[in-house]
Amino acid sequence: MTGTSPLRVLEPLNRPSVADTVFDELHRQILSLELPPGTKMSEVEVAKALGVSRQPVRDAFYRLSKLGFLSIRPQRATTVSQISEKAVHQARFVRSAIEAETVRTACERLTDDDIKALDEILEGQRRAIEAKDAETFHDLDDRFHKEICERSGLGFAWDLIRENKAHMDRVRFLSLSFGSRHAYDDHVEVMEAIRNRDTQSAVKLMRKHLSRILEQLPRIRDEHSQFFAGDPDVDA
Repeated sequence: MTGTSPLRVLEPLNRPSVADTVFDELHRQILSLELPPGTKMSEVEVAKALGVSRQPVRDAFYRLSKLGFLSIRPQRATTVSQISEKAVHQARFVRSAIEAETVRTACERLTDDDIKALDEILEGQRRAIEAKDAETFHDLDDRFHKEICERSGLGFAWDLIRENKAHMDRVRFLSLSFGSRHAYDDHVEVMEAIRNRDTQSAVKLMRKHLSRILEQLPRIRDEHSQFFAGDPDVDA
């Protein structure tokens, strides 16, 4: 008897839990506006629709509420949150501050293989534009920014960004009907700066890219006023 636990030889399991699957599906539907702001959500109805028990739905509701997608109030209906313009501005500020430093580090650390992987994401975005596939484009948009963080050794930065960007995400998704080409072109420019190890340009271009939403927000609010909360006064 050596006293060594046989559990040490087991590989970690990466299978998604039922709660993760429920969360991912509801997150997708809220982000894509299939479940628009103001939609009432019932644990019982969602559990029945997805063929699961109420507990994973309850867990998913809680996670979505922490991200800002759901409003859960005791003794009242759970609803998909209205988009807060103030929260969009705050998220843009957080992202700009963090990702400017992330892309600075990327210029120093990314390898040729890293750059190749990011180029492949951009190629996927180009194809998504041609196919008019907004969901795939948005998923790849997130993946592009996430990969820059993680490949730069700054994965924690993406965790901080993700916690703060729910309201911004829905505005970004709405912007894709007219702004996907701008977003793609911005990514191409950022990648070129990273490829050339041009830190100053990379930081400037990332800030410009993340500030586009400030130009787009008034149009989106005008076209989709029913999705927005009544908080027009924001901290720019």
